[in-house]
Amino acid sequence: MTGSAGDAGSGPDRGERDRAGTAGRLVDGYALVVFDLDGVIYLIDRPIPGAVEAVGRLHAEGRAVAYATNNASRRSSEVADLLTGMGVPAGPEEVLTSAAATAELLRDRLPAGAPVLVVGAEALRAELRAVGLRPVSTVDEEPAAVAQGYGPQVGWSDLAEASLAVRAGVPWYATNTDRTLPSPRGPLPGNGSLVAVLRTALGRDPDVVVGKPEPALFATAARRAGEGRTLVVGDRLDTDIEGARRAGLDSLLVLTGVSDVAELLAAPEARRPAYVSFDLAGLFDPAAVVRVPGAADAGGWSASVTDVGLALDGAGRPLDALAALCAVAWSTGAGPRVRPASEAAGEALAALGLAD
Repeated sequence: MTGSAGDAGSGPDRGERDRAGTAGRLVDGYALVVFDLDGVIYLIDRPIPGAVEAVGRLHAEGRAVAYATNNASRRSSEVADLLTGMGVPAGPEEVLTSAAATAELLRDRLPAGAPVLVVGAEALRAELRAVGLRPVSTVDEEPAAVAQGYGPQVGWSDLAEASLAVRAGVPWYATNTDRTLPSPRGPLPGNGSLVAVLRTALGRDPDVVVGKPEPALFATAARRAGEGRTLVVGDRLDTDIEGARRAGLDSLLVLTGVSDVAELLAAPEARRPAYVSFDLAGLFDPAAVVRVPGAADAGGWSASVTDVGLALDGAGRPLDALAALCAVAWSTGAGPRVRPASEAAGEALAALGLAD
């Protein structure tokens, strides 16, 4: 791993990023590309346009890939089968899930065969069984831990049993705390929303959160790159990008999932990516990706602060406009409201989803 989470964009210095990134193909600067899944490769069960082709191109070039997901409702083998069915050949060893990571952590902390009260999908139970632990459903079974992950069938009775167990002193592990998950109809409640129910009832946070933005999944993946550099590709600032920065890795935000440009402009330092592209074409096409932040006056654009937010003037690529806006917004705290000062600026803002 290179860089530190405190560096702007993290990873190598600006000159090195220019040579390995937008001055050439972004992917050529990295030994391993780690993809988030929901919002990057697919939405629920349908591939995002261009994703199958992009991963296929990486495989054809002999490049190492991995997948890191907070979704605890599928096992690694099931995710690999899902990807393969979409035209993305993948093996279980390439898939890192928060359910599997939680099970491995509990295996290391509990005696073999210990009971674990599960709130979540069957996939989490299966991962616990696979490491020699015993999933249970009620506090009367004297669990040694509570493991909470996303499951579409999780109901009040599941949460009630977990609440009783935690109040009795049982440690509480959450696979992840994503507030929402993407869907073709828009964001839906994720495991973080279910965790919030228990947080409200108990007046406390989980003892351990395993998935992103905690760095464990990305750090595990990055070890596979050896001495080479790792690029994380994600659609969420609060999980993928922050998790990459905590792991000291460069990140590419793609605008195909949850986080949008308005959220990016308002992002705190810990959630700022090194690069942005509309989709995975940015891995291969220098014209389809931009390093952020750029300069306030570059690429034909001029970004500035006004009394009502940001202003954009000039003409050029929408992504260059975004880089200029990030430079001003991140240094001043202004935005994300942006006023166009030229016709071309209005068109660029519309392309970025910032039009009024």
